[in-house]
Amino acid sequence: MCGIAGYTITAESGLDRTLAAQALLAGIAERGADAVGYAHRSPGGPIAVHKQRSGASALLEDIEIPSSSTDVLVHVRDYTKGHPQIEANNHPIRHGAVVGIHNGIILNDEEIFATHGFRRAEPQMTVDSEAIFALVEQSDDRASVLQELRGSMATAWLDERRPEIVFCARGAGRPVWLGEGHGATFFASTKGALEIVERTLRVGLRKRELQEGTLLALTEGRLAWRDRFTPDRSYEETLLPAVRAPHEGARCLRRLAALAAA
Repeated sequence: MCGIAGYTITAESGLDRTLAAQALLAGIAERGADAVGYAHRSPGGPIAVHKQRSGASALLEDIEIPSSSTDVLVHVRDYTKGHPQIEANNHPIRHGAVVGIHNGIILNDEEIFATHGFRRAEPQMTVDSEAIFALVEQSDDRASVLQELRGSMATAWLDERRPEIVFCARGAGRPVWLGEGHGATFFASTKGALEIVERTLRVGLRKRELQEGTLLALTEGRLAWRDRFTPDRSYEETLLPAVRAPHEGARCLRRLAALAAA
């Protein structure tokens, strides 16, 4: 059970970009400790990715988001397929022009690669999540292509060809919460993570859970458009606890409080 989070913010916003990312990471830290990573993008700039094989507490204080950044993705991993010893398997994952994060299990990733003739971004990669980003890269981010995926999914991605947009989608079996504020929109695996953002940044957010089968395009701190797709609901999964690394969550929240006070 991984954790995903991120935000889009206006270039003019006075919110602390680094503290916002740290708050999101602390909010999802309990959901996995096999690897952690984040990506960010400034207007007109490339997508920068940092990831490491550790829990969130080992990264929290080292996060650096430039003050010019407007788009951020954050991830903690509790891996199922694609061993975290291979860095390319950890999130954020790059496939071509797309950099993305995922919570869930894709059962037909090998079939998707074979059917479409996709090649792995790196030869040693085996992570199932890459199939999502291979599909959206080929399809120019259409919601309907997500219907090819079998399994469970909450996901978000940046596309170098769409420099103004953060995409966020919920399939079946995994939650996504949206928090909309003034000049900034956040998303996370849990409502609690958004509440941590509110307390840390001292902002108010209008919070709601996304429906299954929803794709959002977020830009300049707001919702630009939404689309619908029919997610796969055939996968029956043993109920997994959302809290997989409670010690990571506790450590991060203590450190976040100190960072916010400073």
